[in-house]
Amino acid sequence: MGKLEQLAQLHIQRAIELEKQGKKDEALKNYKTAVSMIEKILELYPDHMMRKAYIESLASIKMRIKMLEGEMMAEPVGTDTVEEVEIRQRPKVSFSDIAGLEEAKRAIEEAIVYPMKRPDLFPLGWPRGILLFGPPGCGKTMLAAAVASEIDGEFMYVDAASIMSKWLGEAERNVAKIFQKARELSMDGKPVIIFIDEVDSLLGTYSNEVGGEIRARNQFLKEMDGLQDKGENYKVYVIAATNKPWKLDEGFIRRFDKRIYIPPPDEEVRKELLRKTLEKLKYDETVDIEKLAKLTAGYSAADIVAIVRDAHMRTVRELFEKYGGSGDPRPVSMDDLLWAIKRRKPSIRPEMLKLYEQWAEKHGAL
Repeated sequence: MGKLEQLAQLHIQRAIELEKQGKKDEALKNYKTAVSMIEKILELYPDHMMRKAYIESLASIKMRIKMLEGEMMAEPVGTDTVEEVEIRQRPKVSFSDIAGLEEAKRAIEEAIVYPMKRPDLFPLGWPRGILLFGPPGCGKTMLAAAVASEIDGEFMYVDAASIMSKWLGEAERNVAKIFQKARELSMDGKPVIIFIDEVDSLLGTYSNEVGGEIRARNQFLKEMDGLQDKGENYKVYVIAATNKPWKLDEGFIRRFDKRIYIPPPDEEVRKELLRKTLEKLKYDETVDIEKLAKLTAGYSAADIVAIVRDAHMRTVRELFEKYGGSGDPRPVSMDDLLWAIKRRKPSIRPEMLKLYEQWAEKHGAL
């Protein structure tokens, strides 16, 4: 399979170069050869972990072929692919907006916020990488966004799956471009947070991996080492999140000085989360937050927000069914919330939590 992938990549690169030169007929031949090879990979390896990436890459190439054949209006080739796999957005969340996770907040402050405000207090340097791991829906992305807000920095959201899903063989180039852009932004004096979601998609190790994944992983490790270059003072920090920390490469783990477990909310945090969410709505005196917090043991933060949203939607639905949408919905009641809890089961299984706790015991680093 590695050989097929290499050949497909070569044909794609050749096609791109030919298209830049205006040799569309030759470019089409190379694109079509690459399509045949990728289809062969999909046929021979139906259960491969990168199947989705190959399918998306195949779709991109076929669309390019249609463009060249005149079925669609072509766009210029050679655009910066990192623009397609990266979303930059100004975070609108702070630490005070996040319920609980005090230990994680403190660790992040010590690693990033304090050094940014008083670098003179850190003659031995400070961490440039933080790994957030734990079950989905417990606040990893919000924490990363809050850091950028706390240090008044740029926030670069990177979906690792998207990096791997673009042009076959381009993953390592996308990684390099993302870090290059982050360094350029930091030269203007503002710190930059690169947040990589689902980082196991990019840097996990698998028994049936192929050249593309290996090259992307090696490029990432090289870029991480570059941030520690004592000859430069890049204000670039990498925060990575994963729901599958056990899939990560050991070399990657070592590059992250802080490895922080983000657990499901405990009862006190669930109370705070329920209050913060409910205060955005109208609710009546029957709502018992203490009882709701006990009933939602094992639910993630995202689950709890969804419960309140479902309860509110019940009142909105009632407004439309009874009054055609006129007026305001009635306040959310305890009955609405109990109804929502009954309909929505927790997304986190006890056996899943044991895996996270075991990994945290072995690899955690606050």
